[in-house]
Amino acid sequence: MDRQQALVERFLRYVKIDTQSDDESLTHPSTDKQHDLARLLVKELQELGLTVDYDDEHCYVYAYLPANGCDSENLGFIAHLDTSPAVSGKDVKPYIIRSFDGHDDILDPKDFPELNEHIGEDIIRTDGTTLLGADDKAGIAEIMEMLTYFVNNPDVPHRGIAVAFTSDEETGNGTEFFDMDRFHADEAYTVDGGKFGILEYECFNAASATVEISGRCVHTGSAKGVMINASLVATEFINLLPPDERPETTEGYEGFYYLDKIVSECDHARLEFLIRDHDLDAFAARKEFMQDAVFTINERYKSELCTITIEDQYPNMAMYLKDHMDLVERAYDAVREAGGEPSSEPVRGGTDGAVLSSRGLPCPNLATGGYNYHSRFEFASIPEMLKCLDTLIYLARPEN
Repeated sequence: MDRQQALVERFLRYVKIDTQSDDESLTHPSTDKQHDLARLLVKELQELGLTVDYDDEHCYVYAYLPANGCDSENLGFIAHLDTSPAVSGKDVKPYIIRSFDGHDDILDPKDFPELNEHIGEDIIRTDGTTLLGADDKAGIAEIMEMLTYFVNNPDVPHRGIAVAFTSDEETGNGTEFFDMDRFHADEAYTVDGGKFGILEYECFNAASATVEISGRCVHTGSAKGVMINASLVATEFINLLPPDERPETTEGYEGFYYLDKIVSECDHARLEFLIRDHDLDAFAARKEFMQDAVFTINERYKSELCTITIEDQYPNMAMYLKDHMDLVERAYDAVREAGGEPSSEPVRGGTDGAVLSSRGLPCPNLATGGYNYHSRFEFASIPEMLKCLDTLIYLARPEN
């Protein structure tokens, strides 16, 4: 079996396992089914001869491959087990399109211009009813094939390699129980990006904001001067936020407010927001702006009917990686070695690496070759996945 076939077959095996997390759950892992993939990986890692440490309470898999033929410091690779709560990951039916010609019932370059860059490639998509799970099972498959390569080629020197597969990254809790003492590396890469060649070492500062609005519901026949319709107050609150600072109107380093969920009746409304900004001062100003909006509503109604709870989620990892830019430069070299032209883009989201970097484990983010994450239109480029694998292999080789 050639390398590409082995990588694809491994990836297809993983995506058929439903590991969708649940952002409403109060447990960790948020879904027991994440253990299904974790246990399979434990078995496969043990068969490769690695030392495996399975945290079966919180669903973390740690493994270690000792160095071969060099005394360089250990290097880590991290990917996550779960798929997004946004779209079902059950009964994923992956389909390989050979030599994609731009004509497909599900993937249309008119809707997704990026597809024009993949004409002639073999790509993998679903039947359009679920996500694919390249986020992050492409990363897991590439890490596992990298380990397989070194185990099967004992004449090839490599650094000591630590790997970790985490649960609940998609709910923002992927590092909650991550044990640094069980991960045998002081520097690492998360393998959780998209387009091959793009390295990510900047991300948003992130917070969640929950707004609670208490209305006053009475019979509509005697409501004048008495009723306060929480649903309508909620729309007033939303309208206080700048319409040009939403995810759908921003790009690059531009921050935003994202209304993620509304649960609303006349008597009570609950609004859940995400607050995002790359700049720390602007991030603080956004949180203050939302608090001011609550104050404005309460002043308008002369009542404390609106409250807000803001919780920080993860920091911009750039501030923690500025003293570890050698990791970025080495990744650039690895991409070139794999036949690509490296570049960096700010992550308009977050990775486990953001929190881990803030905890002292520097973790830039590498590509996986997947696209359109968290949607029914997710796909993966097989040639790019192979190049991402080559990138990992180069990085794990002794430093030049």
